[in-house]
Amino acid sequence: MPIVQHEFTHKILEIVNAYFPNQATKVLNSSELLQYLNIKTKAANKGSKSRAGLANHYAIYVLVEDYLKNEFHIHDGYDNYEGSQFTKLLQRQRELPFGSKLQNHALNHRLNEEFKKYFPILSFVPILRDIKTNRYWINENLIKFYLDDEQINIAEAIRDIIDAYIGVRTEAFNEFMIYCQQMINIQKQEPSRTIEFIRDLLKPNVDARIFEIVSYAILKEYYLDQQIYWGWSSDELNTEYLILYKTGRTNANDGGIDFVMKPLGRFFQVTETISVSKYFLDIDKVQRYPITFVVKTKQTSQEILKILEEQASQRYKVKAIVKRYMEAIEEVINIPELMRRFDTVLERGKGAAVIEEIVLQSRIEFNVQAED
Repeated sequence: MPIVQHEFTHKILEIVNAYFPNQATKVLNSSELLQYLNIKTKAANKGSKSRAGLANHYAIYVLVEDYLKNEFHIHDGYDNYEGSQFTKLLQRQRELPFGSKLQNHALNHRLNEEFKKYFPILSFVPILRDIKTNRYWINENLIKFYLDDEQINIAEAIRDIIDAYIGVRTEAFNEFMIYCQQMINIQKQEPSRTIEFIRDLLKPNVDARIFEIVSYAILKEYYLDQQIYWGWSSDELNTEYLILYKTGRTNANDGGIDFVMKPLGRFFQVTETISVSKYFLDIDKVQRYPITFVVKTKQTSQEILKILEEQASQRYKVKAIVKRYMEAIEEVINIPELMRRFDTVLERGKGAAVIEEIVLQSRIEFNVQAED
């Protein structure tokens, strides 16, 4: 397959060339694993708002690190190695930057499945696993091969490439956090810059995690000024402001609901897709309890609902079933609606509060500081 060229490709070639002088391009062309890493590092120089996708990088990294630690790049015998324990690999992944909440998906199947999509006719996958013993190996066929009749081993280069990528991503995120702090500081003097900063974070190409964080920050502040009256009798009414709670990490694939509102008990789910299977799965998780969907799109709410109903009609064929699912969609909030609500928040003079919440949630999400 043609080699993808992007800004970080130069860094990859530089690292490979340090180990194999004047042969970097040839090594890259000969290695599917290096080509895969080249594809997966396109986000390196796009700023922290682009998705880093570190799970698969880290799955490779910890296995290569184990390989190097045992000096198999110097000595033979990896075919007799008992393999690395899953618990140790997962623990090591979580020690790496932004890795504290990583799960087992990449190690167990996700990396191999994605790799096969890029190299469908290749008979090798990166990770070998013994389910019975729960031991793991990096596939040595992908890191040790012949180049011009000379056997080479690219394990050290792979480690250094991923280290460099982590460094760039960390720097980009730190710059993002500094910029957030600067926006807080200048908000009173130059509110227009704050507005444009947040508007820039509400675009379809923004990292899903950042979009979820910004959506939460806006909606939390938007609802915070609204109050309801309730009670067990008409003579004794309680007054409460609406409070939106973030229920977990972003994009965690944990089956949870993203936001919950007290005291109304409204559920909110943030999504990038307009797929009936995704929406209806979320609805089924809570036994068809009404859900508000926050969608990273500029398509209108009516267009989204029409697409979902059409997909549902093709899938289920029974109008009663489609009707019950569609009735469980309480509201659809798209990017333009988020912007309108942000304008309302700005009218209340709460722009700085939105940025402060973005900073707080970003630090928690990206493991910059522990959650209080």
